[in-house]
Amino acid sequence: MTDQAPAGAKTPIPVGVLYDFPQHDGGASFEEALRLGIETVASGDRLDRDVKLVPSHAQGLPAGSAYDVEKKFSELVDIGALAVVGPSISDNGLVVRDLADSACIPCINYTGGERTRSEWMFHYQVGSLEEEPEVLVDHLCTRGFGSASLAYDHSPVGRRYAEVFTEASARAGIDILASAAVSPLAQDLSSTVSRLQSARPDCLAYLGLGVAARALAVVVHRAGWNIPVVANSSLMFGYTRRDWRADWEGWTYVDTVADDNVQRSRLRDLSRRAAAGPVGVAAFDIGRLLAEALVRTEHLTRAGVRDALERVKRMPAASGTAGTTMGFGAWDHGALKGPYLVLRRWQNEKTVQVPL
Repeated sequence: MTDQAPAGAKTPIPVGVLYDFPQHDGGASFEEALRLGIETVASGDRLDRDVKLVPSHAQGLPAGSAYDVEKKFSELVDIGALAVVGPSISDNGLVVRDLADSACIPCINYTGGERTRSEWMFHYQVGSLEEEPEVLVDHLCTRGFGSASLAYDHSPVGRRYAEVFTEASARAGIDILASAAVSPLAQDLSSTVSRLQSARPDCLAYLGLGVAARALAVVVHRAGWNIPVVANSSLMFGYTRRDWRADWEGWTYVDTVADDNVQRSRLRDLSRRAAAGPVGVAAFDIGRLLAEALVRTEHLTRAGVRDALERVKRMPAASGTAGTTMGFGAWDHGALKGPYLVLRRWQNEKTVQVPL
């Protein structure tokens, strides 16, 4: 027996998949959607070899450590990955950004942080720390609210959200009557809610990763505080945590999937699971972007893939509302262009699109 490939066989292209928090299904659903995206581009012999996905699971921030992210990323570099997909949390994206530049390996993260972008780090925006607050403030103005209390995660993600939200509120004439930085892993926010409620705001806003949003909701309901609540894309957690949906009843939040997107409808025909939520939709699109670069590359190297990614333009995206496109360019490493942010509301434990 021999481990050598048959004569004339072409070596598969290794692509790393870096997870930065525990996956409920071990990453199976994400990789299914990623493969579907690759296959839709590579079909018809556009790509002359297979793509081999190599998953690596790290316990990243905020619950884990930057060290574990660094370790697992280095392993993908060492096995010869031509590109890496991930991570998904901005805290870890900031870590991998510098590692990608140092190793000269193209990566596509799917965080909300535009500061994760760099020479070798590309960014598929599952939300936006810089744009979501603007969308939420516009929504508050539409509803006629003049004041708010704000809870945000005490983390790079939460602080950036809060900074932009506060600035946008000031420009719009919305007064922030009380604000509180909370642990991203908070379990009991009784004292925090008491202080935010005592300010007597028109509405309540939460900005962060989402674990604390559930803790916040539990106390708000227990206190009988009947107040309109808005949140960032953290409430996407409701797609996988069905048991949290009832606590967020009536809460309006930012999402990246829309009911009128034709590309998402086509994905649904291939896999209802992949099309059901924002992460599966993002994985499908990332697979398409990456495969298009592999098809176009003039030299099948890490540098060749990086340069080819910058030449991918105006692909219809499965995320966002109709008309959203994706692609990259020189000094332009943010994938989604156009109306990719969507407002939705948890209602009767289902997510319902809300007009912007």
